[in-house]
Amino acid sequence: MTERTEGTTEIEGRPEEIVEAIADFESYPEWVDGIRSAKVLDRDDQGRGTRVAFEFSAMGFTASYTLGYEYEDDRVSWTTVDASGAVRDIQGEYRLEPLNGDTRVTYRLAVDLAVSLPGFVKRRADRAAIRAGLEGLKRRVEG
Repeated sequence: MTERTEGTTEIEGRPEEIVEAIADFESYPEWVDGIRSAKVLDRDDQGRGTRVAFEFSAMGFTASYTLGYEYEDDRVSWTTVDASGAVRDIQGEYRLEPLNGDTRVTYRLAVDLAVSLPGFVKRRADRAAIRAGLEGLKRRVEG
């Protein structure tokens, strides 16, 4: 069973601004560690990506995967549509909780790798991905 990792931060911005940054997939190579390319394949009626293809490379591993996205008022979630390389399945979400002008963002992620790693290495990599994802999102929104 794939373990889920999560982290939380507060970002100066409204949930709508944060969702806008999350849904700007084409910019991911600029602020998401390991993402080499992101291409939106399908969009919803608001122009947000609902199916996005990614190329990833980090720590000597490469993967190509397509994620399906769903949007709710307080949540953006995703799951794997297709994957090859070092990744079998990715599921995750950003949960957004408005605070007096800021937003508490909780990032949850579960990655099922197609390669074998010792448990402690996988947990360390998962925590690093959460930390980098939250820090990158915070910089993107606040910068």
